[in-house]
Amino acid sequence: MAQNEKINPFEMAKKQVDIVAKYLNLDSGSIEKLKNTKRELIVHFPVQMDDGKLKIFTGYRVQHNVARGPAKGGIRYHPDVDLDEVRALAMWMTWKSAVVKIPFGGAKGGVQCNPKEMSLHEIEHLTRRFTWEISMMLGPEQDIPAPDVNTNPQVMAWIMDTFSILKGYSVPGVVTGKPIELGGSLGRFEATGRGVVITSLEALKYLKIPIEGAKVAIQGCGNVGGIAAMHFDRLGAKVIAISDSQKGLYNENGLDVKRALEYKAKYKCFVCETKNETEITNQELLELKCDVLVPAAIESQIIEKNAPRIKAKIIAEGANGPTTPEADEILNDKGVFIVPDILANGGGVTVSYFEWVQNLQELIWSEEEVLDRLTRIMQRGFKEVLDISLSKKIPMRAAALVLGIGRVAEASRLRGLYP
Repeated sequence: MAQNEKINPFEMAKKQVDIVAKYLNLDSGSIEKLKNTKRELIVHFPVQMDDGKLKIFTGYRVQHNVARGPAKGGIRYHPDVDLDEVRALAMWMTWKSAVVKIPFGGAKGGVQCNPKEMSLHEIEHLTRRFTWEISMMLGPEQDIPAPDVNTNPQVMAWIMDTFSILKGYSVPGVVTGKPIELGGSLGRFEATGRGVVITSLEALKYLKIPIEGAKVAIQGCGNVGGIAAMHFDRLGAKVIAISDSQKGLYNENGLDVKRALEYKAKYKCFVCETKNETEITNQELLELKCDVLVPAAIESQIIEKNAPRIKAKIIAEGANGPTTPEADEILNDKGVFIVPDILANGGGVTVSYFEWVQNLQELIWSEEEVLDRLTRIMQRGFKEVLDISLSKKIPMRAAALVLGIGRVAEASRLRGLYP
C-alpha cells in the first residue's frame, strides 16, 4: 500500500501543528513543546525462535504528552516501524483523545518485525519480552497500550499477563482491547470501524447525501476497514471496493461484503467470484469515483502526486495520517470534505476509555450502553469540529487540530511548569 516515495510521518505531524499555529494564539515555546515528545524508549531484545536460534528485535514506546491524563496508544507489529513513525502516531493520539474529550494523553509503541512470517509461539515470545522491556513505562495510571496494526486481543492478553506477573497480582487496566473474558469491553473490537461510520454518516447528512445507495470505497480490511465495510453494507450503502495490502476487489454495483471478507479470512486474499467483480490495485481504489472514501490502512497513502485524481466527495480517515499536508491543500481546493483521522478514528480510544473505566471500577457495561455512549461522543466531536470549521472558515482537519491542540495547550497552561 505504500507509495513509491518515503514520507517522514513525524515531520508531517509537526507540519500540521505549524499550519494551525496561527489560530491558536500560543507563544513559540508552547508550540515547540507541543511538537516534541515527552519520553521515548528504544529497546533491543532477544527472542528464541521456533528453530532454536536467537533473533534480536527492535521495539519502541513513545509518550508524546500527558497533560490531560495517562498516556494512551496502540502497539503495532510491522517491518517498517521506526522511531519517527511512532513519534507521529503518539502525537496524533494526543490530539485524538482531546478532540473526543477523553482524559488521556498520547502514546504509541511498535516492534520492527513481520508477524505474517512468524508462528503464534514466536509472536507470544516477542510480545512477552517486549512487554518486560518497556514495563517501567506501563500501568493503568501511567501508560495504557491497545491493539494496532497486526496486534489483537490475544496480544493484549499476553501483555496484561506479563505485566501482572511482574506486579504479582492481576492488572486488567494496564491494556485495553483485551478479550472479554479478561476484562475487555463489549463493543471494543468494532469501535474504531464504528466510529468511522458514525462520523461518515454525519458528513453525509451535512452534505445532504442519503446513506441508502451511497458508494463507498475502503482501503484496508482489518479491524477498521473490514468492520466499517460491514456496517456501511448493513446501513444500505454500496461498498464498491475493498482491499488488503496486496490488491482489492471492485464492483461498481456493490460487493457482497460478507462473502468477500469470508474469502479473505479463508484464503488470506480477495478472490473474484463473479464476472461483475474485478481486481484492482490500492492506487486504483483510492482514485475511484465514490461518495465516501475510507483510507483505513497505513499513513501517507494520499499524497501530492495522486491527490488531483481523487474523485471522492467525502474522505473519512480510518487510518492514522493517510493524507499528507500537500495533498490536503489539493483536496481542499477540489472541495473534498475530509473527516480527519483524529476525529474519524476516535472510536477506538473512546471505547478504550470505557474499558479502562470499567476495569478500574470493576464494572461491566452492556454492549448497547457502550455503543450509545460511543455514538453520542462521536457525534458531539463531529459537531464541535464542524462548528469551528464553519466559524473560522478553515478545513475540517485544521478545525480538529485547533480543537485538540487547544485543549492540550490549555491543560498544559493550567498545570504550569515545574520547577
